[in-house]
Amino acid sequence: MAERIACDLLLINAHVLTMDDRFTVHPSGAIAIDGGEIRAIGNVAGQYEGRETVDCLGRVVMPGLVNAHTHAPMTLLRGLADDLRLDVWLMGYMMPVEREFVRPEFVALGTKLACAEMIRSGTTCFADMYYFEESVAEAAAAAGMRALCAQTVLKFPSPDATSYEDALARARDFIARWKGHELIVPGVAPHAPYTCTSGILRACADLACEFDVPLHTHLAETSFEVEGSRREHGMPVVPWVKKHRLFDARVLAAHCVHVDDGEIRALKDAGAGIAHNPTSNLKLGSGVAPVVKMLGAGAAVGIGTDGTASNNDLDMFEEMRLAALLAKGVSGDPTALPAREALTMATRGGARALHCGETTGSLEPGKRADLIVLDLEQTHNVPRFGRDPNAIYAQIVYASKAADVADVMCNGRWLMRDRRLLTLDESDLRTQAAAIARRVDMFLIDREQSVLQKLIAIGGATEEESFEVQVKARMASGESVLDALKSDEITIIRSVHYHQYDTYFFFDDPEQGRLRYREDTTLDERKEVTGVRARLTLTGLSHEEAFGSVLLFRSRFLAPATHSPRFYREYFKPQREREIEKDRRRWLIGYRGVQFYVHLDRLLNPPADGCFVEVKSRTWSRRDAQDKAAIIVELLERLGARGDQIVNEDYVELA
Repeated sequence: MAERIACDLLLINAHVLTMDDRFTVHPSGAIAIDGGEIRAIGNVAGQYEGRETVDCLGRVVMPGLVNAHTHAPMTLLRGLADDLRLDVWLMGYMMPVEREFVRPEFVALGTKLACAEMIRSGTTCFADMYYFEESVAEAAAAAGMRALCAQTVLKFPSPDATSYEDALARARDFIARWKGHELIVPGVAPHAPYTCTSGILRACADLACEFDVPLHTHLAETSFEVEGSRREHGMPVVPWVKKHRLFDARVLAAHCVHVDDGEIRALKDAGAGIAHNPTSNLKLGSGVAPVVKMLGAGAAVGIGTDGTASNNDLDMFEEMRLAALLAKGVSGDPTALPAREALTMATRGGARALHCGETTGSLEPGKRADLIVLDLEQTHNVPRFGRDPNAIYAQIVYASKAADVADVMCNGRWLMRDRRLLTLDESDLRTQAAAIARRVDMFLIDREQSVLQKLIAIGGATEEESFEVQVKARMASGESVLDALKSDEITIIRSVHYHQYDTYFFFDDPEQGRLRYREDTTLDERKEVTGVRARLTLTGLSHEEAFGSVLLFRSRFLAPATHSPRFYREYFKPQREREIEKDRRRWLIGYRGVQFYVHLDRLLNPPADGCFVEVKSRTWSRRDAQDKAAIIVELLERLGARGDQIVNEDYVELA
């Protein structure tokens, strides 16, 4: 009898699903593992002798699942802000909370919690994109998991970088120090085309190519993103990033919900991996990715959970089942995306999408020993039929649960045995996570009480260190104003013609003030549009003081309006709102050594007879304000307005 070959571990009496490209199954097979590598598989129990032998009791042994896209530390933000649109969810809640709380220790804790959840549900490999990615890598490696860890790069400041240059430098340092690690593949993650510039995309691709590491990004997640790309760049998302050489790198593209046939071919031809995230895309209302077309084109498509803040779990069994059912539901074809294909996407297909298919994703000699053991004798899995060779795949995808995972191994190391985690302390993680949740709750409770704090939270709000004196008069015609501006006593410094659209938001508490979204459309002499800008202004309802008919207003809080009125409506949740539309001619003038703004306004919606002339000036003290108030009244008279025509109400009140 031939001498048996020694190995570290021999798994026997296993129903082995190899998930190789031939879908080889060994109904009563064995797996020999040595040095963390699969040495032999199949009817090999008599050929190998393990230093440890494990009887799998006829249970299914299959490759560990590959979570093709997630943000592991966001376990600490699970359930924070649900049932919101993607932009409100991301810009209004996730990013402000991340700016406040995300530090290396936060990232490490969130990643450990994610690893515990993923191991329990049979995931051995995941693709991550977040901040302080080195902390993700350290936590994942300590937990024994395999991961693609990509450092995020954005065009604006983030929790771990004051600029995109800082983020790129951090990514370079991280990649240089982690490249070649046994479990961790470092990478770079330009967040998305709409949060990066073309230069950032090129720089990230160059960095990935220099070190020969993957590039992880979000592409074409929402129709809004695609429409914005067409409007701004004259082309959809995929052609635009291709134009800027993103596909020079080995890309992992998350979502790809809104892509056409040509874009699918472009992704496939570029060798890009695609991460399908069915639960997150449904929950955020983003849509359903055309995965059947992607697979038909030969693209590398995996399945991801996305982060737990938008899922809200890391259960790949749930994702497999949903991926298969969605494909059938949207196509009306029950044969679309069969169970075997869904399981492939969650294993070998996912590994291929992550560009690590040579290492993991299937059980084959030469690959690392990343595997899970399933107990299919639970009540929800009984009975089992053997007539159809594909029945086992259907049973796993349609009937099995994450709780059926009994054992998990990654790189030849047991991470879970008999449902007991071996590399993480769940009790301690739960305690620490609860403490973080209390702090985040208090931050948001405090913020939600103030419109100003919410405005500051989304970035860019500034308080003017000044007051404003102004007076407004209602006139039948603006001819006298135009004539007066030609006077030698008035110097016109500059002028502009606007079409203005104002949306006012009002709140239950009058002390919160009111928020105005203003969109200025600049018109030339032929009244053709030459530019558009938008901004937010938060003002109090009351004025500070009155000097006769002239009002002194308190400082205003200003912020750039980088989102739509719909975003601000859903984010601020006003009690009511009012829209004002007007035609405005504006002059900055000099009069008696003082600069004033003169506005000649015609209300279009709601319509009003005649027009309004408004004179205002900034001031820095009440004494200065009082002096200017006297000049303003004199200037108003020169512009042709009488005292009985003066009105103190704002347009929204007049309307």
